Amino acid sequence: MKIARLMLLVLSLVLVPNGIYKSLATRPSVVNIGSILRFNSTIGGVSLVAIRAALEDINSDSTILNGTTLRVDMKDTNCDDGFLGMIEALQFMETDVIAIIGPQCSTIAHIISFVANELQVPLMSFASDATLSSIQFPFFVRTCPSDLYQMNAVAAIVDYYRWKLVTAIYLDDDYGRNGIAALDDALTLRRCKISYKVGFPSNAKKSDFINLLVSVSYMESRVIILHTGAGPGFKIFSLANQLNMMGNGYVWIATDWLSAHLDANSSVPAETIYGMQGVLTLRSHIPNSKMKSNLISKWSRVSKMYNYSDLRTSSYGFYVYDSVWAVARALDAFFDDGGKISFSNDSRLRDETGGTLHLEAMSIFDMGDSLLEKIKKVNFTGVSGQVQFNAAGDLIHPAYDVINIIGNGMRTVGYWSNYSRLLSTVLPEVLYSKPPNSSLANQHLYDVIWPGETAQKPRGWVFPSNAKELKIGVPNRFSFKEFVTKDNVTGSMKGYCIDVFTQMVEDNAFDAAIGDIAITMGRTLITDFTQPFIESGLVILAPVKKHITNSWAFLQPFTLQMWCVTGLFFLIVGVVVWVLEHRINDEFRGTPREQIMTIFWFSFSTLFFAHRENTMSTLGRVVLIIWLFVVLIIQSSYTASLTSILTVQQLDTSIRGIDDLKSSDYPIGFQVGSFSEDYMVKELNISRSRLIALGSPEEYADALKRGPKKGGVSAIVDERPYVELFLSTYCKIAVAGSDFTSRGWGFAFPRDSPLQVDLSTAILSLSENGELQRIHDKWLRTGECTDDTTQFVDSNQLRLESFWGLFLICGVACVIALLIYLVTIIRKYQRHEHPEEPMAPQGPRRHSIRRFISFLRNFFSFLDGKEPVKKKRSLSLSRGSMPTMPVSSNLAALDIERPVRPARNGNAIDIEN
Repeated sequence: MKIARLMLLVLSLVLVPNGIYKSLATRPSVVNIGSILRFNSTIGGVSLVAIRAALEDINSDSTILNGTTLRVDMKDTNCDDGFLGMIEALQFMETDVIAIIGPQCSTIAHIISFVANELQVPLMSFASDATLSSIQFPFFVRTCPSDLYQMNAVAAIVDYYRWKLVTAIYLDDDYGRNGIAALDDALTLRRCKISYKVGFPSNAKKSDFINLLVSVSYMESRVIILHTGAGPGFKIFSLANQLNMMGNGYVWIATDWLSAHLDANSSVPAETIYGMQGVLTLRSHIPNSKMKSNLISKWSRVSKMYNYSDLRTSSYGFYVYDSVWAVARALDAFFDDGGKISFSNDSRLRDETGGTLHLEAMSIFDMGDSLLEKIKKVNFTGVSGQVQFNAAGDLIHPAYDVINIIGNGMRTVGYWSNYSRLLSTVLPEVLYSKPPNSSLANQHLYDVIWPGETAQKPRGWVFPSNAKELKIGVPNRFSFKEFVTKDNVTGSMKGYCIDVFTQMVEDNAFDAAIGDIAITMGRTLITDFTQPFIESGLVILAPVKKHITNSWAFLQPFTLQMWCVTGLFFLIVGVVVWVLEHRINDEFRGTPREQIMTIFWFSFSTLFFAHRENTMSTLGRVVLIIWLFVVLIIQSSYTASLTSILTVQQLDTSIRGIDDLKSSDYPIGFQVGSFSEDYMVKELNISRSRLIALGSPEEYADALKRGPKKGGVSAIVDERPYVELFLSTYCKIAVAGSDFTSRGWGFAFPRDSPLQVDLSTAILSLSENGELQRIHDKWLRTGECTDDTTQFVDSNQLRLESFWGLFLICGVACVIALLIYLVTIIRKYQRHEHPEEPMAPQGPRRHSIRRFISFLRNFFSFLDGKEPVKKKRSLSLSRGSMPTMPVSSNLAALDIERPVRPARNGNAIDIEN
């Protein structure tokens, strides 16, 4: 029975996944890790204290490593002497350790990375050299942000303040050279560049630094990037103060070596701080947290234990602390998966000559690749923030504080994060919770106090004292000399463009002049242009056929004949409607004076559809409807014509814009030397044979006057400034259509010239304060033409021929209505005519005349009279009130001339048969 139970226990351990492996794999009581530091440096001292603090916390935490004690073996190395430091590091690699914290020096990190790869020992390094990569060195794990990100932050600052050139001073070793190379790449992406870079050796003397700074002072750029260590960095600042290179006009940007030293050292002399006033520096961003506060609170106690009581923590201390924790967590996962710590010798490592390196003592960590995999998978929140590595082996979310040295301390003016790749005053950890926004419009920093204790942003460049004079090309114009011309007396240049340039350089620091240079796509490929100081789109010039400016322009839409016929028809329609409505409509009756006024009022009020008289007859309504339609057409045509006359000048050619110009075959003029020739040929596909070069305003006017049929041109294509100046002198010519290109004139400089940015800013300033307009008015004030021949009558007026059909329809309608009315009224007159009284016997002829006169008098009296409602009895046709007698007998008995029907108001009205 006991044997059976034992067998079941063994089988269960075998069958349960990892069960027997975990049970049989025992954790060692002690695990050794190594650390390669420079103990007598600020970063080395801070790192040592951070490692000791991390080990204290790890070994006292029962939830990590399950009783295994983590121990560290430390090695002091010499970073100044690369060879000696390398030997010391190689000797340390003879120790069997599962991981190494460090080294801090890039030179040693390169060498140790090769050894770590061979021995399969993860290297947890906080060397920031951008060329150290997990691609080349798989066992290299960077536990702080790479200089690649730091240099992107520096480039973002340079670009934010619109500086184009920088000078780089660096320590000439792997750290310095590779950092500046990364900066150069980052600046290039922003169309900036390092105009001058100078390195110095680690053993440089004071004279070397002085010579270096003197050479920098001769350079054009005043933006200086200092990428070095704390020792030489403070020497450079001190000497720069003595050489007056820390005053107005200079910009100093130090990489994170400065903030790391100032954060960690509480005993920096006050004169050192005051000698760096206005300097900008970067600091790796560490978010505030309770863990960070706990480490800071215990830092003083731990630092005293290891004789570093004068050191405070810095960003490097936080990263080193988290590095040790990352190894501990990875090691815990490594043991959970059954990992064992064992080393084996490599037969290839032999010291053939019997030297002191003892290469055969170096052992390979058998399961180093498994531990490396666990390290790369760690994901926890440490004192430095989120500890997690991306695919490239770098920490996620690298970010920096932008710091300004002010007074006796430092002030944070903003942040840069790789998440947004922008400068911002918002904490990076806040941005991580939002979608990334890379718009440059979102960039912002708080105000900076620059060297010289000024808040005004430095220009960032000067003309170097040892540079040659600038040579500026000026167009030698033969026409339109108001823009650029040479003074025959003094030999100097003058004109609109020259005044604009001179006004931008009030201190006369530039000995330069420029001209009317259009900004085109081809030119921007080889030069940099400033902000345009005048708009210069291409426009079309064509002869003007009319130029109406007199006070009676409102009469011009119609010809005199049109005005007369229109007025006559107003009266005719008024009379016709009066005739048709007079007998039955009280609104058209009254005294003769009142009836005449009614005719005039009704006629002309129809122009505005404001007639208040109602028409009751069918014929009157038909005539009125037709007339209102005619009035509508006349009114709309008048409005459109008057608008065109007052706002648009008509051209004597069919060209109204660029499309008409392209479709025609007429010759086209252009200014000699203008880019408009190539534009029309290449962009508009206009045959070059159609283009005629013109060299002066006089040739412009002559060519347009002669026209295409007499050897001239139908239109001229030129830039708007020239056209406006031309039109101020020559009349009968105007712009056809609108600008068909949007360009401007600017000052051209070599690519990436700092002059371009500053002059663009100056142009905007002149535009805002009105100075640019004053210069424009001085040289390019456009006057009015004095040619009296331009005051002539428009030949494109609306003529009667365009409306005779409408008037014909209206006239025919009036005639037909009158004829119908006349026939109807005669019938009514005959029906209502009373028998004539007996007349005295007279001669036949005399009797006929009197009879005719009597007829006319009676007929017109009938016409003028109010048509009565003739009835002897009203018949109500409403429902329920019909007469009881037969209709036929009723009509016979009542002797009714016309039947009646009930009106809507209850009164009876006549109904014609």
